[in-house]
Parts: sequence; C-alpha cells; structure tokens
Amino acid sequence: MQFAETELKGVWLIEPTPVVDDRGSFTRLFCEKEMADCGLATRFVQHSRAHSVKKGTLRGLHFQEDPYAEVKLVSCVRGAIFDVVVDMRANSPTRYQWLGFELTAANMRQIYIPAGFAHGLQTLTDDTEVSYLISQFYTPHSATGVRFNDPAFSINWPLMPTAMSERDRTWPLVKQRAAIEAL
Repeated sequence: MQFAETELKGVWLIEPTPVVDDRGSFTRLFCEKEMADCGLATRFVQHSRAHSVKKGTLRGLHFQEDPYAEVKLVSCVRGAIFDVVVDMRANSPTRYQWLGFELTAANMRQIYIPAGFAHGLQTLTDDTEVSYLISQFYTPHSATGVRFNDPAFSINWPLMPTAMSERDRTWPLVKQRAAIEAL
C-alpha cells in the first residue's frame, strides 16, 4: 500500500498495490500496522455501504461534531465517484479548504479523512457503491453538515446533481452556522 499525505494535513490518499499473477490478483485494502506507522487511526467501529442508483447523485457534506467526531476510510467498490473533503477544524490554517479525488472500483484508491472534516461525494456512474470504515458510532445529536454548494468552499462538482436528499439540499451555509453558534 502506498500512503501520501495531501496538502490538507491529516487527509491521506491510500493506493493499494495489487499482486497479479495468472490466477488474477490479491490486494490488501487495510493494514493496521502500515496505517499506524503513518500515525493514522486504526480503530473502526462501523463498516457502512452506500449504494446510489443514478449518475450525478450527491451525498453530503456530512460530519459529526465533538466529542463524536469521526475518522473515515472511504473507497468506491463499484462504479466511480468524485469524493470531497472540507476542512472544518476551527483553528486550522486550511479551514474551509477542500480537495476532490476520483475514486473508482478499478483504481481502488482510498481516502483517509480525519476528524474535523466534512465529507461528500458525487457519483460519476450509475449503480455506484461506496464503502466506509468509521471510527465512531453514528450519533444523531452530533451529526451535522454544510451545504454542498456553499460559496465559502466553491467546490467544483463535476456534474449537476441528479439526486440528493432533502437534508443535504438544505444544510445551512457556513455563514448561517456561524450565526447560530454565536447565539
């Protein structure tokens, strides 16, 4: 496995290395030791899967607030996605900066997303499946999000959204969140 930290501190691109022979291939997708050697969390308490029927489906931007902030290890196991992380950490020099990655079943790339980041994705193909390893249990009163088209981020989504939940469509803008938190 190859590990590369991105320009957003704590976000890592992980590229599994398949071993190929005449039978096919074998690929290690998770290695506690290799992750720990990079200083990454290795304890995950949930393994979730999201299936999207239509190309252009948009999910996010989601995160959980402290003390239930979560680490995620995300991969695309069928189809292709544009995967986005946004730094939401209050004292970070890269706060509100984002990165996008193309994850596909074929390239097997994974994104390691540390606590304090919002996460979202858009499907690039029909019939797409995404796998998540998550470090915290889902905690409804801590689960929150920000709007996918917030001008504070100006994310360049590759497609117009074709499907999205009402919750994701109506998350507050960062400016609105700040006003609410100031009360």
